[in-house]
Amino acid sequence: MGEEIMENGKHIRFLYQTMHSLIRAMESRDSYTVYHQNVVSRLARRLAQELRLDAFEVEGIRVAGQLHDIGKIAVPGELLTKIGRLNVEEFALIKTHVARGTEILENVDFPWPVTSLISQHHERLDGSGYPAGLFCNDILPGARILAVADVVNAVTKTRPYRQAVGMEAMLSIFEEDGGVCYDTDVVSALNRLIRGKDQIVMEYL
Repeated sequence: MGEEIMENGKHIRFLYQTMHSLIRAMESRDSYTVYHQNVVSRLARRLAQELRLDAFEVEGIRVAGQLHDIGKIAVPGELLTKIGRLNVEEFALIKTHVARGTEILENVDFPWPVTSLISQHHERLDGSGYPAGLFCNDILPGARILAVADVVNAVTKTRPYRQAVGMEAMLSIFEEDGGVCYDTDVVSALNRLIRGKDQIVMEYL
């Protein structure tokens, strides 16, 4: 039993070492995406805690958040920093980051469904997301949490191709699309945290 616990501990340490090596490699090329991943990871963890998920599942969501855009390492760098709106072809290339991310991580033996969470973080409940156009219950709960956390940080921070919107405008996105694109329980958790001025959430708004 003791040997099994030690082996499990070594395995988890190796996973975290692998994860941080990937993040460092990406940071040397695209520091903003690494920052974004860290923010989404913290927001997603806080949302998962507010939804009272168990600690093991919360940690898996946190890890997936830290790696959810790792596939952008395979996207042309000029697209990630382009000034102005992306055209259809450019946006199609950006969207390939989901598949590239799952390919990069497919042989990593996570104890959580990290690659599935990453592959689904741009899916939407009404089937309008990508890459698979999944509907409702086909989308993992953790991916629904990542989707909300991802949008929160994406729209409240200015990028070269998009101006930031304020908190009220961000909340209106979820008010209009909650239950259509985004999970209503996750959106409600976000609203509770904002109303309560949660320290972690408010830090990034």
